[in-house]
Amino acid sequence: MAFFDFLRRNNVAPKRRKMPSYRTYAGANQGRLFADFLASNTSADAELNNSLTVLRNRSRDLARNNEYARRFLNMIKTNVVGEKGFTLQVRARNIDGSLDAAGNQIVEQAFARWSKLGGPEVSGRMSWLDCQRYVAESLARDGEVFAKKVRNNRYRDGFSIQFLEPEMIDTEKNGRARNGNEIRMGVELDQYHRPVAYYVKTRHPNDMAIATAQNAEKLVRVDASEIIHVFIQQRQYQTRGEPFMSAAIASLKMLSGYREAELVAARAAAAKFGIITTPTGEDFVGDDEEQGVPIIDMEPGSYSQLPEGHDFKMIDPTHPTTAFDSFEKAVLRGIASGLNVSYTSLANDLTGVSYSSIRQGTIEERDNYKMLQSFIIEHFCEPVFTAWLDSALDFGSMNIPATQDKFNKFSSNVIFRGRGFAWVDPLKEINASVVAINNGLISMSDVAATYGRDVEDLFSQIQSDKEMADRYGLKTAFEPFGNKSPATPEVDMDEADDGDV
Repeated sequence: MAFFDFLRRNNVAPKRRKMPSYRTYAGANQGRLFADFLASNTSADAELNNSLTVLRNRSRDLARNNEYARRFLNMIKTNVVGEKGFTLQVRARNIDGSLDAAGNQIVEQAFARWSKLGGPEVSGRMSWLDCQRYVAESLARDGEVFAKKVRNNRYRDGFSIQFLEPEMIDTEKNGRARNGNEIRMGVELDQYHRPVAYYVKTRHPNDMAIATAQNAEKLVRVDASEIIHVFIQQRQYQTRGEPFMSAAIASLKMLSGYREAELVAARAAAAKFGIITTPTGEDFVGDDEEQGVPIIDMEPGSYSQLPEGHDFKMIDPTHPTTAFDSFEKAVLRGIASGLNVSYTSLANDLTGVSYSSIRQGTIEERDNYKMLQSFIIEHFCEPVFTAWLDSALDFGSMNIPATQDKFNKFSSNVIFRGRGFAWVDPLKEINASVVAINNGLISMSDVAATYGRDVEDLFSQIQSDKEMADRYGLKTAFEPFGNKSPATPEVDMDEADDGDV
């Protein structure tokens, strides 16, 4: 091989071909059509830290002034909590596996006494049912609920709860605690992002009360064991909750402004006003002047004769526009989707609704309410019950020994049942339930739970009704249990022969 053979072209290593660049996902395109699609890659807390206060304040403003936002919050309270709220059933068992009927009844009756107005909340203005409704509405409106556990002999069973508005947890408190824990938006977290303490203001930062040296705002560190923090976590390591209406706030505000503009324009159109012109633009003397311009007042049904040379030009704006109704419906459908409710429920509009469509919408909507029910039960009702039971046993308000075994026995065997939902077609639902029970597919407990009831309470009530009927010498026309045979119609043969059955 010659000395300079390595310079020959055929010995040069071939260049690697540059592969064309392709976008795997169309949603990741960076062209001009996506130039305004700016998305952040920050953490959940980083995004909430800059927006939480504004989101919460705007959500509250909509709740006060926007009819659709108010309707949404009422739907949450009505469908999640309902008329009677979450009912308690204690199902503790003895060592032999049998139900401890006496102990369960004692706990249920004691909790029912504590639940009455004046007991559950420190101000004495709320019952247990009021507390549940407050939690449901505040969770949807503010995105989170804070409740402080208060143990004091002045309260019923030595226990009560104090609700704290979210702004009382100092959102601007960020940094490091002396023990090395991280503080995010007023919440102290350990290395696993588990809440350790909350930094609570002693009074509302924007309260109307006159500040004095005694009631000046202070920041107090409260241990996490004393605080019940209820919020739906959307992302990992999310410390605070966001309002349910966050995705719909902009559309709700814009729709409200549009409807207001159409309303003002329609009112102006109904007035049927106009302009009087003259050849010189002068010579007209009206009844009055407004900002130097002469005007003339006309009463409905009256006509005025204009002087020679004056001309009247009618201004007749066409409002509301013919597209107003369809446009509002289109926007409201998007808002309803953002709020996870059906359009027909949010807008109170049943126009053109069929049985199948309303059935499908109702099923999906109720699934969302049931999810919220289970969430509130797990994150609020059960923690409150556990704290109350611990205090009530120590307080001695129940005829049950205050031991750890008794506490564990009753605290770990409780069921809170939410309200049930009547079907769109009750007859079909009941017939389907009967068929399912007869074929062993479901139980009486399953059916009772769909109506928000406990089967034991149902049996007890039926037995009580039957005993009352016997006491008064009455016979009921139904027997709820046992084999059923189809009713045989009675036919008058004389009439049947005449062709009339």
